[in-house]
This record gives sequence, structure tokens and C-alpha cells, in this order.
Amino acid sequence: MGRLLAILVLLAAAGRALALELPLSADSHVVGENTVLVANYEDTFVKIARAYDLGFQELVQANPGVDPWIPGKGTKIILPTRFVLPQAPRRGIVINLPELRLYYFPDGDSGRVITHPISIGRMEWRTPLGLTEVYSKIKNPTWYPPQSIRDEHAAQNRPLEAVVPPGPDNPLGKHAMRLAIPGYLIHGTNMPAGVGMRVTHGCIRMFPEDIESLYNDVPVGTPVRIVNQPIKLGQSGADFYLEAHPLLDEKLQGDEVSIMTELTRAYIAATEEGLGNDFDWKMAERVVLNARGIPEVISSGGLL
Repeated sequence: MGRLLAILVLLAAAGRALALELPLSADSHVVGENTVLVANYEDTFVKIARAYDLGFQELVQANPGVDPWIPGKGTKIILPTRFVLPQAPRRGIVINLPELRLYYFPDGDSGRVITHPISIGRMEWRTPLGLTEVYSKIKNPTWYPPQSIRDEHAAQNRPLEAVVPPGPDNPLGKHAMRLAIPGYLIHGTNMPAGVGMRVTHGCIRMFPEDIESLYNDVPVGTPVRIVNQPIKLGQSGADFYLEAHPLLDEKLQGDEVSIMTELTRAYIAATEEGLGNDFDWKMAERVVLNARGIPEVISSGGLL
């Protein structure tokens, strides 16, 4: 059993999820290591995700062919806890929407990175891209749902009050950080089973324990950069890695032309940073078409 998995198992047994806090080197673009968990009879991906601070969709992508609701006793489950960092300044918070994951760089370019799974906006309620900041922090927030959301609930015969006070029925949970983009927050939830999916009205949703930790650590004014990077490329030592996720636009998912266009964009951006001299296109094409969300070596002659 690897050291990271041993730590994960101990924390899960203690009944609390691990906030993945990983060593960070200024000259490496890859952090963490993947681990393998042997499932128990009662395990589901929802339960595993909460215990190991992973997203539901992350586990589905990393374990094709495994039933997420009944993996089965003895089934080996890959825990995707290795990451190519998004191509963005290592400062404050970086949110990569296709990855359904948030990165927090408390010490800048070196030291450590803290990462959490998130939920983002559904197709019709897209989470906006761009650079913003943490504008304010609210404990036990009151929710004032906009009329558009109230109309949606009414159409579903689930009327929603104009004001939802703090408590177990409040979908914002117990902690919220308001962004400088009007109407958008990073917040907790009263439905943690949905973390790691596209289920929100545009806000960033987190496990209750994750947003509490972030709330306590992140000061007001911290920059928040929201990016759309389904394909990430990075160097670690002599190896060049590619990590691929499904495209945000469901209409383009499975479209090989669109996927290869994203790969080309990522490659151009990487070469501008002086990376990718041994890029192997055949290996890269296989990785992006599978889109498992797991960093794989694609250097010429690299071992997969």
C-alpha cells in the first residue's frame, strides 16, 4: 500500500475526508500519485468519493466498466489523486471547470497545493470563466434565490420561498464565499452526494468539510481564476504528461475533431512554455479519446 493511500485509509476510517494537500515544486507541473482501493461489499462511488475527497464523475472516468453503485467486494478502484496542474498562475484559487476541481495555492509557486472536488453549473446554467476574487465570506448564509430559479422550481411543482434562512434546507450549506462576479459563490451544500457533478445553477459547490477548511484559510481579496482546460499537459522530471477530461459542451463530447482541436491548443500553449519537445501524438490521441482524467506519460518512448 502506497504512503498516500495509507493516509487516506486512516482518515476515512476516522470518519473524515482528506483535503488533498500535496507537495509543490516550482519546476514540476504534476503533483500527487494515483492509488488503488479494494472495494468492500457496501461501497459505492458516492461513499468512496466523500471518504477520499474525490468527485463522483472523477471516479466514473477513472474506472470505466465498474458499476458506480455496486462495484462489488474485491473490485480494485483507482483513486485519481495525481494531477497535472492547470496552466494558470499559481496564486490564490484556480478552478478548472471540465475537471470539476479547485486548486488553492496558499504559498504561491512552491510549497504546497490544496485541491478539492467541486460541482459546477449545468449546461443551461454555465459557471462563468475569468479572473475574479473572494469579495466576502458568510457563515450560515441566507439564500435569496433569483426569480429564474424560483420559476424553475415552480414549473417542477416545487415552490421556493423568496428567502431561505440558514438551516438544513439551505442549499448553500454553512459556509459561503461570495465572488466579485455578481450572483456567484463558492459554497457548501446540504446535498453532498452531488459534489463532483454538473448540478448547480452556476455556483461552485463543495463538500461541507472542504468549504469549511477553505473558508478558514482563504482571506477576502484572494484571486480566483476560473478556466476551461479539458486537456492539461505538463512536465515532471524527464516525463511529459497528458491529463484529459470530457469537453464541457455535451454536443461536442465524442467529436474527435473538437477533441483534437483542444489537444492542439493545449500543445501550442505548452510549447510556448518550453515544454513538449518529445511529444508523441499517437499516444496523446489515445489518452484524449479515452478521457479518463488520469495523467499519462506521452513522451516518445514513455511507459504507459
